[in-house]
Amino acid sequence: MGTVLAVVAHPDDEVIGPGGTLAAHAEAGDDVHVLVLADGASSRQEKLQERDRHQALETDSACAAIGVKSWRRLDLRDNQLDTYPLLELARKVGAVVAELAPEIVFTHHGGDLNVDHELAQRASLIACRPHTSTVRWVFGFGTLSATDAGFAGRPAFQPSVYADVTRTLERKLEAMSCYGSELREFPHPRSLRAIRAQAELYGAHAGVQSAEGFSVLRGSWRAG
Repeated sequence: MGTVLAVVAHPDDEVIGPGGTLAAHAEAGDDVHVLVLADGASSRQEKLQERDRHQALETDSACAAIGVKSWRRLDLRDNQLDTYPLLELARKVGAVVAELAPEIVFTHHGGDLNVDHELAQRASLIACRPHTSTVRWVFGFGTLSATDAGFAGRPAFQPSVYADVTRTLERKLEAMSCYGSELREFPHPRSLRAIRAQAELYGAHAGVQSAEGFSVLRGSWRAG
């Protein structure tokens, strides 16, 4: 039994990216935690207090669906993580890493169009340095509607590790259904049909029915 942490920029990223894998970890008996950096709404000029309450309920339901033990949100400004010093972001992530002592951390692909995703990855890598943390593996995940919207000159997301989520894909889709405010109709990439299609495509890459793909951002292999 181990401890797993997902460091994500916005509510719903924990589901769209590694949701099926987090559910599989929970199913295997691991303690799974989620850290959400930004509020997910302040850039949209909405009624923030009402929106925040609703989104917190969505996240709570989604995390329960995939078996997350605990989740927290730092409520930093949405789509404005680049207005914070990187050191401040790293310290905030590092405090949670020090508290939970995870062995595995999942975070964003750094080449996404969304700047918050890039900063979430950079802060996570600083917080998970091998000589200052318990973390043995840091994996990057793609996020539909952000990774696929990347532009020329940014590094492409290239999965090198696949997690079989055949058993947990329906739980991932159930969790995403909790985010009614974020779901869109197909062919929008943030739709249940697109999420299922991506899982099936990655499954074909890996030789299983459904999978999630990850890049290895840092790893420490223990032989034997």
